[in-house]
Amino acid sequence: MKILADYHVHTSFSGDCSIPPETMIEKAAAQGIRHLCLTDHIDYDYTEGGTFFEFDPKEYFKRLLTLKEQYREQIDLAVGVELGLQPYLSKKHHNLIFSHSFDFVIGSIHLVHCKDPYFPSYFEGRSEDEAYLEYFECILQNLAAYSNFDVFGHLDYVVRYGPNQNRYYSYEKFREIIDEILRLLIKKEIGLEVNTGGYKYGLGMPNPYKAIILRYRELGGRIVTFGSDAHEPQYLGYKFDRVGKLLKECGFTSYFIFHNRKPEEVGL
Repeated sequence: MKILADYHVHTSFSGDCSIPPETMIEKAAAQGIRHLCLTDHIDYDYTEGGTFFEFDPKEYFKRLLTLKEQYREQIDLAVGVELGLQPYLSKKHHNLIFSHSFDFVIGSIHLVHCKDPYFPSYFEGRSEDEAYLEYFECILQNLAAYSNFDVFGHLDYVVRYGPNQNRYYSYEKFREIIDEILRLLIKKEIGLEVNTGGYKYGLGMPNPYKAIILRYRELGGRIVTFGSDAHEPQYLGYKFDRVGKLLKECGFTSYFIFHNRKPEEVGL
């Protein structure tokens, strides 16, 4: 099964990536990807590890719109962004999104009360389950504060970096709060990203877990996007054949791409 759209990709506009946009575009086109959305990081007030996760939107659009035209015969390029959500940043996010014509906006949690689960310090002094639960609680706090984005990114991102990763993790263990999150996403018409970065990190599953994707479908969710979360060209479209089959097993018959913030359905 060939998934033709990768809607979560980073370039040198992101603080944790050194690959020029041209390289990502050319590699994606050579791989047969027809729809590519570059979604570089905007994480205002990121305080961990000394990395700066912001870019100049004017320069971003100038560069990407030029590339969109340059490569239009080879690939459908969309201009996106991945917002690092924190409840008090709602006004800044609002100003950014309404001042620029993004095709697609991902809302993600990278900081939980100023700590990134990427770093071991997030898990210190408490159980793994307590750390995971705080992450899910933070999702609800952010959804209450700001929800002008198109899909929620890598919903159980925290599991990638847990001391035992997903060895003792399950949807059932956190069913109550995850169901609350999924119902809120559906109510707000926010889609769910199927992010294959989980395979890269050795989970043997995407983010979120298959049971969560299935539950999203059971609750009435229908908008899903595919994202590799690639920061290097070799991870473009990573394991998309696998998650395409997984999505069908969960009852989905399509996925979505976006232009001008409007969802467009693509059959599986």
